[in-house]
This record gives sequence, structure tokens and C-alpha cells, in this order.
Amino acid sequence: MSNNREKQIAVLVDTATGWGRRMVRGIIRYANQRSHWHLWIEARGQDEPLHLPPGWSGDGILARVATRPIAREVEAASVPTVNVSAIELGDVQLPRVTSDVVGSAEMAVQHFTDRGLKHFAYCGPNRIAWVGLHCDTFVDSVNQSGFECSVYRPRRGAGKGWKNRRADMARWLANLPKPVGILTWANRVGRELIEVCRENSILVPEQVAILAGDDDDLLCETCSPPLSGIQVDSEQIGYRAAELLDRMIDGRKTPKQSIRVPPLGICARRSTEVLAIDQPELALAVRFIREHASEPICVADVLKAVPMSRRELERQFQRVLARSPAAEIRRVHLERAKDLLTNTDQPIPEVARRSGFGSPEYLAQVFRREFNISPLKYRIQIRGG
Repeated sequence: MSNNREKQIAVLVDTATGWGRRMVRGIIRYANQRSHWHLWIEARGQDEPLHLPPGWSGDGILARVATRPIAREVEAASVPTVNVSAIELGDVQLPRVTSDVVGSAEMAVQHFTDRGLKHFAYCGPNRIAWVGLHCDTFVDSVNQSGFECSVYRPRRGAGKGWKNRRADMARWLANLPKPVGILTWANRVGRELIEVCRENSILVPEQVAILAGDDDDLLCETCSPPLSGIQVDSEQIGYRAAELLDRMIDGRKTPKQSIRVPPLGICARRSTEVLAIDQPELALAVRFIREHASEPICVADVLKAVPMSRRELERQFQRVLARSPAAEIRRVHLERAKDLLTNTDQPIPEVARRSGFGSPEYLAQVFRREFNISPLKYRIQIRGG
């Protein structure tokens, strides 16, 4: 097939969610680099059925193949197709680009343990295969960290009606050990949990810290308190799915295994703004470090703010957080730098200044030591450029 002929590409992805819109943006970014691509896409909600237009005849399909009817439809089209859904359909073997669920689980556990939490739970509609995988992966990650994880299992009849479901959630929440960190399947479950906590006088985040498995800035910020969410890199998923489809159309070699794109990070909002540390002095030290993430502080600065000897500070950090105060300062500075590199266009010297490193040379040195990559290459890689 000639590479110069315009290729007709159908995109079957919802456009109502932040996940879907970012994915379409990634597809468009790739298509703009390939002037011979023409995209067909229609505005659709998350739960609306997605279909090819009647009589459509094209060269390739990018689709969220989450049900067997859509799987049968795209297979019947007999053109190269890439699946961008994380849902596992056992008898569907389409090439796939999706999110790294293991990476998300590990990131969630780290987010909670960094806040001193030792109790964990998961909430989601587990009857859905993808949600069950999401849940099992989080439970495994919690167990590997030496903790146990409670999973919400609706009682029989609890799903019949909005009030019954909320009453059942309230019962489950009341029986959880606290403070507890809860990962939810998606932001809509997280938002409902926040509402149930408000109705039952359960404090968020002091008693229950809630983290959504995805992030939609509009919906997450309308909660009270605003909901933290894992930033699934759906734009990069869209870009790499389009890249894979292009290779398939041209008959080039493609990977046999699914391509899994790691999450960008966590957008931390008030729903997980908790510090579950019993020792008041240690909690004060950790809070001081995090509140000064943009400043070039050192351990001596922490000791000026906390009435504790250096030896005792080191001992408590190692016992509770399993790292030194200096390592915590470096980790917080790095997280700040990664956030600026990912979500802003600030030049590297400004990123270094605003993340407490002072100079771009020192930022580059620490970045290479920790991630084996320069800050600039990290920015290019994380944005899929």
C-alpha cells in the first residue's frame, strides 16, 4: 500500500471523559505528524455504544474494545485494529495499548505509605473483569508491602437502589480500621465515597483518605474535599496506539505483547492530604519538608523547625518511613521537579529553581542518578514527543 494515499482511520473512543479526550488528543498529535491520515470520530458519552458508520470502508481502527459486540463489529471490518481498553475479553486477541495497572497499584500504595497509612482498602464494581484486575493488583501490591487490604463486597440486595447502595457502603466504611487509605476503581466511585463519608460524619482525609484510579480535573475538583487521582497517561496511550496502527497498516513488524503505558503520577488533592504519623515531632518534620518542596532546604533547616536532636530525627525517620530525612527531602524535591516537567513548559533552570535544586546542573545530576535520564529527556519521554 502506498504511504502517500490518504488513510481513513476510525476512532471509537468516548469523548465525554478526561480519559477519552486526552486519548483523542494523543491520536490527533500522531495524525498531525502523518499528513496522509484522515480521522473519523463522533462525540460519544462513556456509556453510549460506539459503532462504525454504516458502509464505512477504511484502512484502520483505534477502538476501546470493552464489550464483545464492539469486538465483533471491528473484527468484521477486516482492517488492522488496535484496542486501547484495559478490559480483558478472553476470546479477543486484538493488538493492544493500555495503561500499566501494576505501575498504578504500586504508585497508589507508595502514595498512602508516604503519608504514614498502614490500613488499606479497595472499592469498585468488582464484577467487571477490568475492575477485578485493578483490585487484585492493588491488593497484591499492598500485601507485598507487608500490609492487608479490605475489599468492598456489596451485600446481597445492596445494589438495588441508590439508597441501599449508599447504606451498604456506609456500613463497610464504618467497620474499616482507621485511618485508612482507599483506592477506588474510578473517580465516580471516589466521588460517591466522599459523599457517603459526608452523610455519615466520617472525616475525609483524617479518617478515610480516598484516591481515585483515574483523574478528571473538572470532576475531581468539584468534590468536597477535592479528590486525588492517578494520572493515567491516556494521551500517550492514544499516541502509541496510533503509532502501532500505522505500523500494522504498512505491514511492518509489531510487538506480540500488549504495550502498557505507565501512569504520569498522582494529582494530590485534599482527599489524601493526611499525615498518619503518631509521633508529633516526626509529623511536624515531614510536614515542614513537604510544605517547602520548592525551596533548597536541608536537614539542618528541618532541625531548626522541629525540637529534636539529629540522631533522634534520623532514628524516627528510619523506623516509620524506612528512609533518612535527607532521602525524604530529595524525594519531595524530585516529585516537585517531575510535576513541573510534566505539567508546565517552564525551562529546565526554572524547574530546578522551583523544585529546590537551585541549579539545573544539580537537578540533572540527581535525575540521572535516580532515573538514569536527564530532566529534558524525561519531559520528552513522558509527553511522548
